[in-house]
Amino acid sequence: MTTAGASTADTPASTTDAPGASVDTPAAAAQAPSASAVWARRVTDGVEPKNVILAFLPLIGVVRYGWTGLAWAAFAALFAAIVPTLFIRAGMRRGSLEDRHVGQRKRRLVVIPFIMASVLFSFAVMVLADAPADMTAMVAAMFAALVPIMVITVWWKVSIHTAVAAGAVVCTTVALGPWWLLLLAAVPVIGWSRVVLRDHTLAQTVVGALVGAATAGLTFWAAR
Repeated sequence: MTTAGASTADTPASTTDAPGASVDTPAAAAQAPSASAVWARRVTDGVEPKNVILAFLPLIGVVRYGWTGLAWAAFAALFAAIVPTLFIRAGMRRGSLEDRHVGQRKRRLVVIPFIMASVLFSFAVMVLADAPADMTAMVAAMFAALVPIMVITVWWKVSIHTAVAAGAVVCTTVALGPWWLLLLAAVPVIGWSRVVLRDHTLAQTVVGALVGAATAGLTFWAAR
């Protein structure tokens, strides 16, 4: 990862119109986002880690365990997706975090440990309550993937978007069958969106996907 503020890969690129500038002026036209940037923003926001977790946890829960699985998926998602989102929004209101994707690497060194603690709490509750095996294994996989991500983030801004997406697809494939592996085709698209928006380099998205797929996949397979 690059040092925060030293590269566009650490801080999202953004532009604002000068006060009083008309949209018809050349300067305003130059600042207008391109079609690729618009689509990249839609992908980045639509398939952010929170939304991936909220989609895949209930999917595995319902298919494997029905209503019981859905209930445990909702519990796990509360601490893996909702609570972290509220933490980030609170940071944005205070001004300590600049955006929902936490573009600055050093800020992630605060957010990631909070997410790890939240996920670990839900894992402990699920183990004590004897939650369904695949639900507990999914939470274990999420925590395991965050460990190398946290370590790498100390030096380099690895992509959490691609890590979560790739990890979710591999875990779902292990749980529900090989056809789900086709969803890996979406991971390069997510990586493309992060590069276009200058939130990451290509290398950071690739490493994120590999770390997420390997760590989450192996942990889920071993823990279920």
